[in-house]
Amino acid sequence: MQGTESALIVRHAPPGAASAAIITLHGGSELSRRVARPWQLAALRMHPVLRAAAVAAPRDVLLGRVRYRHRGWNDGDPADDALRALDELQRRVGDAPAILVGHSMGGRAALRCASHPLVRGVLALAPWCPPQDSARHLDGVRLVVLHGDQDRVTPPAESADYVRRAREAGVEAGMVVVGGGDHAMLHRIEDWHRATTEIVGQMLQVDADAEGLMAEACAAEGAVHL
Repeated sequence: MQGTESALIVRHAPPGAASAAIITLHGGSELSRRVARPWQLAALRMHPVLRAAAVAAPRDVLLGRVRYRHRGWNDGDPADDALRALDELQRRVGDAPAILVGHSMGGRAALRCASHPLVRGVLALAPWCPPQDSARHLDGVRLVVLHGDQDRVTPPAESADYVRRAREAGVEAGMVVVGGGDHAMLHRIEDWHRATTEIVGQMLQVDADAEGLMAEACAAEGAVHL
């Protein structure tokens, strides 16, 4: 039954102990109780994103995605699914750190569950960041938001405001704007994927590269523009 399925789908499992994990969370809609399916366009769009993130990962990093029960946010269903997936991941890899890469609704879910003890970093791609969502629980988590300035679905200004609130809460946070970028991350697709590779690679480091894109975004007063 749908409710008893694993919330964690593993795409690559190292033969030995995992040093870390990269987990993707795809988009959806605000309200829908329809069953989430892996062939939805939102889910398929994250396949190349995970491949881009994997470029930065050693072979001993586990790669996976969150399986949602429903297509909509509803009352935070995807965030609940993400927490279940992280609990499953913890039983599998112990204390190995996790990097969450979420798009749109999946970005909101990744941010909502970032207080889970495994989460070291969140890369939020064109995330849904409504003003009521708190950033105070992100202590100790690295956050980078990557958002296109031509997004007509999730406002880049709300992402910028979320990053500002995260910084005020003491979080290492930054924003990168993709000039001409759209919500589906198709325009300038290579730049979206290249930035994903670089940022995830820096998040996997124990000591982040002071000269990388993540460090530049977190140090900038405003957003960094690609």
